[in-house]
Amino acid sequence: MPASTEASTRVGAVSAVPAASSVTDSRMAPGGPGYRRMSFALFLAGVATFALLYSTQALLPLISGEFGVAASEASWTVAAATGGLALFVLPMSALSERFGRRTVMTASLAVAVTVGLLVPFAPSLPALVALRAVQGAALAGLPASATAYLAEEVRPKALVTAIGLFVAGNSVGGMSGRVITGWVAQEWGWRVAVGVIGVIAVACAVAFRLLLPAPKHFAAGSLKPRVLLGTVRTHLSDPLLRRLYAIGALFMTVFGGVYTVIGYRLAEAPFSLPQGIIGSIFLVYLVGTVSASTAGRLVGRLGRRGALYAAGGTTATGLLLSLSGSLWLVLLGLVLITGGFFAGHAVASSAVSKTATHGRAQASALYQSAYYVGSSAGSTVGALAFHAGGWAGTVGVGLLAVLGVVSITVLGTRAARAGQRLATA
Repeated sequence: MPASTEASTRVGAVSAVPAASSVTDSRMAPGGPGYRRMSFALFLAGVATFALLYSTQALLPLISGEFGVAASEASWTVAAATGGLALFVLPMSALSERFGRRTVMTASLAVAVTVGLLVPFAPSLPALVALRAVQGAALAGLPASATAYLAEEVRPKALVTAIGLFVAGNSVGGMSGRVITGWVAQEWGWRVAVGVIGVIAVACAVAFRLLLPAPKHFAAGSLKPRVLLGTVRTHLSDPLLRRLYAIGALFMTVFGGVYTVIGYRLAEAPFSLPQGIIGSIFLVYLVGTVSASTAGRLVGRLGRRGALYAAGGTTATGLLLSLSGSLWLVLLGLVLITGGFFAGHAVASSAVSKTATHGRAQASALYQSAYYVGSSAGSTVGALAFHAGGWAGTVGVGLLAVLGVVSITVLGTRAARAGQRLATA
């Protein structure tokens, strides 16, 4: 992680504020009261979020066929959802500071699943894109509020693991949504497929609300625009946070581009796979579940910056392997891309929550906004690159984004060394 010495000092300061022995710290920890319920509840929220957000991604070839549009136009059903989330995540985080994390997450899921049940009835591509934009805006209440909830309710040493489990829920939701829609659509069409995802998301939302423990450490903040803008300016003036935001956006540019276009590639020669099999390709998301949930151990072994180098290298290797004409090498490439992405995302998002000493919801919201801007950019640019240069064009976009991650991490490493020299001077 591009963490500087200054950042390490801040993180240590945050952890030390309670001077907390395990006896006096009432926050949740693995094995303690409420931790399993909380973890499972947020895992389900992560499942619902990604299942809904990317419910049309594996179905883009079918949507293109029904409405008679190219990949670059159909990709807007994904880009509109992620763009809506990116646009509204900061305002929703402000509402969570005032009305509470659990309240905002519950309301967001309720609206998103309601829209999800309407999506199958969209009469045209513009109507479908509009519904998806509303759905993404509703889902904006989940990511930032969830990480802020964890930062307040979970002990610092368990934070990376707890956020990793939430991110793992994202990967399960993304995987199951694509696999389920692929097979359902093969038999009954894409409209029935997204309807099934809507019903599954309703079940996840109800279970989430029943399981999530009431917050014990939340302190209501202000909704005054001046206060909010001041907090945002403070976060954006922090070099470490800016680097983390850029890393999140670049990782998601890779991921969004690859998974928006991969269905088109696998449907064409030389693979010519049926829709059900294409949907099953997304089982590689299980790799993301593992890599995200074990991100804490990776950081323990390599450090944050080392973990980011490893994640970037893994992703780049996967991109290069995916250029092969062998289906098995393409699948291996997707495994590496997925594992590298989810590990990098878990490390970066947890670092944001640890680094911010106040306004954590806004700090997380800015990360999520950058992250989903990257998703929208990846979906759109990746599809355009595919149209212009085939799969090699999409891979080229991804490699440029990984190069950006590595470059920013190098800057963080240099900043950390400069800070050490100043400290010892």
